[in-house]
Amino acid sequence: MEAILSKEQIAELLQGIKSGQVSTDLKDDDSRSGQENVRPINLFSMAGSAEKQQRIPNFDLVLDNFAQNFATTLTNQLQRNFTITRTGIDNMEFQEYLLSQKDAGALGVLSLDPLKNGALMVLDLELCYSLIETMLGASTEMDPLQLDRKPTTIELNVLKSIITQACKDIDKALDQVIKVESSVVKIETNSRLVSIAEAEADVLAGRFQIKVGTLSGKFDIVFPVATLDPVREQLRDLLTVTTVSQSGWYDLLLSEIEKMSTTLIAQSGTITMPVRDVMKIEVGDVLNIDYDPNSPLKVLVEENLKFFAIPGTVSGKKAIHLTGVYDRGEKND
Repeated sequence: MEAILSKEQIAELLQGIKSGQVSTDLKDDDSRSGQENVRPINLFSMAGSAEKQQRIPNFDLVLDNFAQNFATTLTNQLQRNFTITRTGIDNMEFQEYLLSQKDAGALGVLSLDPLKNGALMVLDLELCYSLIETMLGASTEMDPLQLDRKPTTIELNVLKSIITQACKDIDKALDQVIKVESSVVKIETNSRLVSIAEAEADVLAGRFQIKVGTLSGKFDIVFPVATLDPVREQLRDLLTVTTVSQSGWYDLLLSEIEKMSTTLIAQSGTITMPVRDVMKIEVGDVLNIDYDPNSPLKVLVEENLKFFAIPGTVSGKKAIHLTGVYDRGEKND
């Protein structure tokens, strides 16, 4: 451990620095040995990013759901095996994001009615031409096209069908949070011609990697924070029991269960016999059952007692009239 300077030594050191007798410059060797490779960190920017993520909780779940649905849609539509993986979520200002997309292939402006501001779907050049080739029947084992130009109007119209399908999958992903009807407003190749928010507005950009065979590409889904703020609480409650119970799977299962057929039996009485007696039963034998004609019938649902009823006829056909509901807490004769 190095010795601590005394007051007198500190005073002499300061006097030497003022007089120029002590140099404050580091030697080249000391400078190189005392420094390491570092990068500057903006703590204010980090705090802002964390705040944005907290304001829109569980947004990653929505994006993952979209990626799964969109991959299934493309696989079914194009009869090729597509895989889509979310690679991250970035927080930045809208103008900053647009400046980073000068080399984008296609930018689709989306409407998210009833949400305001809408969203943006951005496909890189490589993905644009890979999708076009795949839609036109090319093999997915071919090398990706490397064209140094933006897609033409005809090519953008071809890509519009893909982005339109993506809108439907965005609706599915947001279905547990809010009912939306997404649609494509327009598709551009110049990032300066699209606007879904003010230049300084905060946006969340979901990054995705898409692969089909040897072809691959990247695309983004960009949501202004102002678009998602109205559903922030619904997103926060996305994993609660109440929300899960109201999910699409719950409604689907409930609907299918209600359509299932079941068996109802109006039982007048029962009899218990040993197996050896059952084997001796012949035609004409009389079997005494434990049944009181003045007592109600027992109505069984899938062999479980559920109701009580009295027998009768309606329009010449046998029928029963329900007179009560079985209560496990009560004893019925």
